[in-house]
Amino acid sequence: MDQLHSAFTLADAGGSNSCRSRVWKAQLQEQLCDPCGLAVTVCHYPTGCSKWNPIEHRLFSAISVNWAGVPLRTFDTVVRYIGGTVTAAGLRVTALLKRGGNETGERVSDAEMRRLRLAPHTVCPAWNYTLSPRTNWEE
Repeated sequence: MDQLHSAFTLADAGGSNSCRSRVWKAQLQEQLCDPCGLAVTVCHYPTGCSKWNPIEHRLFSAISVNWAGVPLRTFDTVVRYIGGTVTAAGLRVTALLKRGGNETGERVSDAEMRRLRLAPHTVCPAWNYTLSPRTNWEE
C-alpha cells in the first residue's frame, strides 16, 4: 500500500482562498493533491479572525518594516521586498509571483465539485475539510 503524505494549512475566510470558493478547492485538488499525492487538510479562520493566523501575525509586521518607505510600483519590487524579509527569530520568507489563475468569472461546475475528493470534517464542515489525491480513485 502506498504511503499517503499529508499537509495542513490555515486560510482566511474571504478572498480567493475563501471557505466558499469552489475555484480554491478545485485548484488545490488539481495542482497540489493529485500531482503530489498529498492529502491537504484546510481549516479556515472565521470571518474577521485572520489576524490570529500565526504566520501572518509573525510576518506582516516584518515585511512592512522591510519595505518601509519604498514605493511599491511594480510586482517585482513587491516580490523582492517580501522575499528579502527575515524576522528577528530567523524566519525567512520565500516569495514568487504567480501570474494567471483565479481569473474573474472563473467557475467550477457542480459536476466538477462532485469529482473532488473532498471530505468535510465533523466540526464546522464548511470551514474544515480534507482534500485527498484522486489517484486510484473512481471519479
